[in-house]
Amino acid sequence: MRVPLSWLREYVDLPATQTGRDVQAKLISVGLEVETVEQLGDGLKGPLVVGKVLTIEELEGFKKPIRFCTVDVGQANGTGEPQEIVCGARNFAVGDKVVVVLPGAELPGGFAIAARKTYGKTSHGMICSGDELGMGDDGSHGIIVLPPEHEVGTDAIELLQLVDEVLDIAVTPDRGYALSIRGVARETAIAYGLPLRDPALLDVPQPNAFGYPVQVADPMGCDRFTARTVTGLDPEARSPLWLTRRLQKAGMRPISLAVDITNYVMLELGQPLHAYDRSRVQGAIGVRRAEQGEKLTTLDGVTRTLDAQDLVITDDRGPIGLAGVMGGANTEIDDTEGTTTEVVVEAAHFDALSISRTARRHKLASEASKRFERGVDPQAASAAAQRTVDLLVLLAGGTADAGVTEVIAPSAPHTITIPADHPDKVAGVDYGRETVVRRLQQVGCDVYGQDELIVTVPSWRPDLTDPNDLAEEVIRLEGYENLPSTLPKPPAGRGLTDRQRLHRRVGRALAGAGYVEAPNYPFVGEHVFDQFGLAADDPNRKVVKLVNPLSDEEPALRTTLLPGLLGALRRNDGRGSHDLALFETGLVFHPREELKIAVRLPVDRRPTDEEIASLTEALPLQPRHAAVVLTGAREQAGWWGKGRPSDWADAVESARVLAREAGTELLVRKGQYGPWHPGRCAELAVVVEGVEQVIGYAGELHPGVLKTLGLPARTSAMELDLDVLESASAGVPKGPKISTFPVATQDVALVVDTAVPHADVEAALREGAGELLESIRLFDVYDNAAQLGEGKKSLAYALRFRAADRTLTVDEASAARDAAVALAAERTGAVLRA
Repeated sequence: MRVPLSWLREYVDLPATQTGRDVQAKLISVGLEVETVEQLGDGLKGPLVVGKVLTIEELEGFKKPIRFCTVDVGQANGTGEPQEIVCGARNFAVGDKVVVVLPGAELPGGFAIAARKTYGKTSHGMICSGDELGMGDDGSHGIIVLPPEHEVGTDAIELLQLVDEVLDIAVTPDRGYALSIRGVARETAIAYGLPLRDPALLDVPQPNAFGYPVQVADPMGCDRFTARTVTGLDPEARSPLWLTRRLQKAGMRPISLAVDITNYVMLELGQPLHAYDRSRVQGAIGVRRAEQGEKLTTLDGVTRTLDAQDLVITDDRGPIGLAGVMGGANTEIDDTEGTTTEVVVEAAHFDALSISRTARRHKLASEASKRFERGVDPQAASAAAQRTVDLLVLLAGGTADAGVTEVIAPSAPHTITIPADHPDKVAGVDYGRETVVRRLQQVGCDVYGQDELIVTVPSWRPDLTDPNDLAEEVIRLEGYENLPSTLPKPPAGRGLTDRQRLHRRVGRALAGAGYVEAPNYPFVGEHVFDQFGLAADDPNRKVVKLVNPLSDEEPALRTTLLPGLLGALRRNDGRGSHDLALFETGLVFHPREELKIAVRLPVDRRPTDEEIASLTEALPLQPRHAAVVLTGAREQAGWWGKGRPSDWADAVESARVLAREAGTELLVRKGQYGPWHPGRCAELAVVVEGVEQVIGYAGELHPGVLKTLGLPARTSAMELDLDVLESASAGVPKGPKISTFPVATQDVALVVDTAVPHADVEAALREGAGELLESIRLFDVYDNAAQLGEGKKSLAYALRFRAADRTLTVDEASAARDAAVALAAERTGAVLRA
């Protein structure tokens, strides 16, 4: 919201010495985010005057049209003689009043004006455009042509209000009242302790039966609709300079008198309005929900297909406007034809949620929708309509029709009961009852009671809904900077949880293994599950959707870490980094079977354990996952030897790294799931309390998925559930006991069917070898059909045996090896290779 300081002073008698910077500091102290103060006319020096064009001579022989003009500037040039000026613009004629800057002046940006010879003539000054004077967009992009009533020689700096300060305020969603001069003026008056001249305090005639007919079919969507009619308008009337300048300073482009007036009143009072050409409205004006598939051409010339949830303004033909967002082209006031002499003014109050969803649905944000979705004062509609009517009568010579239409849905003012000392408890400061009552009255509340206050919230503050909101008002007006700084005192003996320790160990382990951490936003679009090839009934397709997502393309919370990681890998690969190993640890989100409503926690005390548990039960399930993605070289080539590309085995090994950090045994076997290649995918499992649980998958991704996502060939990935991995562990891993006795190594090569997983063979060998087995390692896989037979493969293992109290004999080591081979033969059909 752009607020000219000169406009603000009309409603608050600020001291003359107060600058825009001073007002900015005051407004920031009461909680408004004033981002900048723009100095309009900074560096502008006169003489800058009104001139009248006397003659125009067209100069020939140049690449572009050039005109040599004489302009009457009165006595501003000291001689009274016509001023000779060369100008390239063509949107003015002889007799027009224009703005002339004379030699010796300086325009914004340090542009000094002097007499100079150009195009064979000497130009003594310039005829100015709005851009050259820093006036903003007036829609003409040419020379400023003034109304004929302005006297020659008049100071144009004052006439055009070129010197001013404009506060640029970032209005947060809960402070919709600040999207108006009225709202900002109220905050300014409170900050300075000065009275406010409320522009909404107008004498408004009572509604009667003679107004324009209005029918509201949806009182929940539109609880107030005011209609006023003005007739006898001068179709040639144009917006005066003071009006257009205020619109320009506020960041709006002047369009036509009727439209400019509605925009002006919207900026002044915060109430969006719409003006209809009465001759183009057929029958009564109605408010209803659209029928699915109805069409409406809005003022921007776009024909829109309406949704059944859209709130529309109608006449006998159908929709004539998208309520609270944008009017329709079929009832537009057409300034180009200059035929509008009767206007129906609409000032209505619409449901904020409905307007917000309609604007988002049609991707049609407007000044009106921006205000409605933040909350508009419903009591200001009648005053805004009256203000619009008054300006139309004043500036366009119209006559206000005696009829006044008001359709109002019954509603009671919102009241809140609050202990008088509640703000004291929230802030930890002793404000006292008198201060609390005074501050609440300053924001417009009616306050009654002693120890227990009954507070009636003003109509322009729909954001005040409970005692904590009122406490916030008291605290901000008393000054956040006055709150004491006290450090919290945590109870002794509370360090990191086991979950947090594992999270940190996992991150350090993956970083030590050569992976780079790449955190990502936790938002996804549901189309990614189709790209991953997940089944229709896959649990990962059940997502938690956000009510107000940052992006419509990613409206849900992730159920897997892979979309973000693969997106990071794709971006890095596209920028020339082809050897990548990325990891992320973070939460994923799954909806609960039963949806519960979260309780509102108190702010004046610590929540109880029951309240925290109730809040937790209302949240989605949030397990912590870990994931890695790899592509390109895993080991670089160099003088030391050949490099090695990353493959599925590296992804599986990253899972084993995590299992070692958790101190648990990871079961790895052949699997198939979603985006992974069916022949190069490992299923990862652990045993929790005697029950085996699948916690993730690792391996090479499917070529079709890689092509769809635009990823390099042979990209591998791993993802597992860290929380389940932790639950399977025996706590923090303990360091191994180092034996002083030598190790006995025995190698075995077993021939098994190709379909037998290595994990099954290893498990059998480990169990059969008994307690003397220290470690087992697969060091060779051989599948020569000519030597082994069709459908066979050879798995070679290195078995290390060691006793804690003695040196093993050859017979003991061989017996343990034979037992291991025997159990492997029994369970998997393995045959010892000769």
